[in-house]
Amino acid sequence: MTHSQAESVIKNIIREIGQECAMKGQTVSETLVAFMVKAVVLDPRNGFNVDRTLTKADVQKLIKLSIERLLDTSNPSLDTIKMQVYFDMNYISRVELIKEQHRVLDSRLAPVGREITDSRARTREELESVYRKIVSYVLLRSGLGSPTNIKVIREATAALQSVFPQTELAAFLSLSKKEKERQLKELTMIVTGIRLFNKECGKGGEGIDELPAILNEAIPAANHHVEIELQASKDLAYQYTALIEMMHLSQNAEIELKTTMLKEVLYNVRQHEAFLCIILSDVITCAQEVDMMQKQFAAQMEHLKSIVQAKTAVPTSLVYPIFIALSNLWTSFQDEILVLSFLNNLTINLQQFLGAHSVIFPEDVMESLLEDVIVKTDEERLKESADSKVNPADFTVEEWLFPETTINFSQVQIQYHGFCAYTFAVKDGLLIPANLAVGILKFREKYYAFSSKEAAYNFAKNPEKCVKMIAEKAKESAELIQLLELHQQFESLAPYSQIRAKDKKSMKPITKCDTSTQTDIHILPPNIVKNYEWNEWELRRKAIKLANLRQKLTHSVQTNLSHMRRDNCSQVYPLKDNGTQTKRESNTNVPKPQIFLAGLRGGTPPTTRMIKINLTRAVDET
Repeated sequence: MTHSQAESVIKNIIREIGQECAMKGQTVSETLVAFMVKAVVLDPRNGFNVDRTLTKADVQKLIKLSIERLLDTSNPSLDTIKMQVYFDMNYISRVELIKEQHRVLDSRLAPVGREITDSRARTREELESVYRKIVSYVLLRSGLGSPTNIKVIREATAALQSVFPQTELAAFLSLSKKEKERQLKELTMIVTGIRLFNKECGKGGEGIDELPAILNEAIPAANHHVEIELQASKDLAYQYTALIEMMHLSQNAEIELKTTMLKEVLYNVRQHEAFLCIILSDVITCAQEVDMMQKQFAAQMEHLKSIVQAKTAVPTSLVYPIFIALSNLWTSFQDEILVLSFLNNLTINLQQFLGAHSVIFPEDVMESLLEDVIVKTDEERLKESADSKVNPADFTVEEWLFPETTINFSQVQIQYHGFCAYTFAVKDGLLIPANLAVGILKFREKYYAFSSKEAAYNFAKNPEKCVKMIAEKAKESAELIQLLELHQQFESLAPYSQIRAKDKKSMKPITKCDTSTQTDIHILPPNIVKNYEWNEWELRRKAIKLANLRQKLTHSVQTNLSHMRRDNCSQVYPLKDNGTQTKRESNTNVPKPQIFLAGLRGGTPPTTRMIKINLTRAVDET
């Protein structure tokens, strides 16, 4: 089966699964269905062999199992996978989000900008219409007030006229399109800076929101909201971890079933915790950026006030750069508002994937299970193992890293998202946070951390076996692939955000091929003078030879065999048009006839007598 045929079969399977789920009242996205299909195929308990082509019976079995897992809405594993798919499809970094917002703004303003740049206004009414469009463009791009508010329009028009009077519109329209677009953006920034300065001086600012004050209130609120959600997930994770540790030694089937469910809800809250940590990091970054921008904004405003100082006129070379800087800072405030709103919505939407906890383990059930169980936090576990540390002298081959001996220790990429590798392998998927102070083992260019010294020693005895056990466990629970960051081992289930990122190249297999290179002998063009002579006597000999040639004659002879073999050529001059011209021009004019008739009206005599008088001049008189 070719690659295109296999891709067509997979699309048909995904489409059929989506339709079946929709018929049963469950709407699922194609991305979720594709992830579930790959998870079902990877699960060794389902008996699929990825090395051979799926038969028709295998396809039907795959569709059936995928539909069953997608319709099991009370399964925490499905909620975790949905959460991962949702986060991967919706989360983008703050830099990409701001770039996308600016791109959307440019695309929305493109029609208005084209109306201005493509205008061929000539009359006064047309020029006034173009000027009004420029005012609207400035308001739409700056975002300072509504373009339908009369007061906002008047204020923006006054600011624009102070830097771009309407008399200069004709010169503006004569520029090239790129130059017009550049000047429109520059005018927008200058007008924005003027309006912000007027607002600071209390002379304007109609429709301008107090973005710094809004951010000062919104950022702590968002930070508090995320921290509350994060602490709630951590508390649940601590409780589930304590229960799993307590039940791990029991062989009861009922308890074993509860242990399986506890692990699924544990994976769910740990994944929620990981996503909230990413969001919280962005909120903290947002707070730092806003604090820095507020200081810069205040400094620029004070500098501008010191330059103006109630003067009637100031050089544009001094104030225009400050206006542009104020405009850029205000745009950054608007971007931070957008980022904060995006993070708040993302935090709220992640809560929909935590509904299984209250259904499977309600509060009364958790209270009964937690009786006589000591719940430890991650910090308490780290303190317990803080004094134990691996002794590198106990190992001959293994390489260990420690905080006090390793440069850039915090930048080391720990496997399994910082969880203990040995505990997860031997305790059937239990997630215990690792203590980096114990020591980090370097095995096959990867770094593994552990929760205790004993776990580190046991893992080091046979690390390859533990790594395989973790991979087999991840095949049974597909949500672990993203939670533990196992994408290099399972490239088919890599998150969408990584596939979209630029570092996708690191996930591609290394290809080998035969290559060859060739170096030019002379890269630069040669500069050799072939008639150069370094010998002075050789130059004298050539000079004498040339002097003797002046007194010589060249003779040529022609034989009977060669006299008809020379080339002949002739040249023909083509005909051309000729014309002549007389020395003077003359003309003649026919005299205008002037004939008058008298007596046509009659009179007292009964007979009418007409008299005809010809006053036409002779030809020779004209």
